[in-house]
Amino acid sequence: MSEIAALETLIRADPAAAGPALDLALRTRHEQGDARAMLALHMMAAEYWRDDLQHVSFHRTHAYVYALEIGDWAAVDRLYALLSAEGRI
Repeated sequence: MSEIAALETLIRADPAAAGPALDLALRTRHEQGDARAMLALHMMAAEYWRDDLQHVSFHRTHAYVYALEIGDWAAVDRLYALLSAEGRI
């Protein structure tokens, strides 16, 4: 099972434990420079912390940057629209 899939499973099974695990995965992957994984993790984090608008905006903004970096234009368009609707762009 991939790290992303494992985190998704943990979020469903034990949301309280998922927060620290997601944070650790973000920090670990950031150090590795894996832009594709960072995009997925920041998208996941925006959804996980969906009740905290500061967290959502932070993670969507980072996801947007990683989507631009890897050329995932569908994600760029989707994230731009979400950030624009929030008044962040």
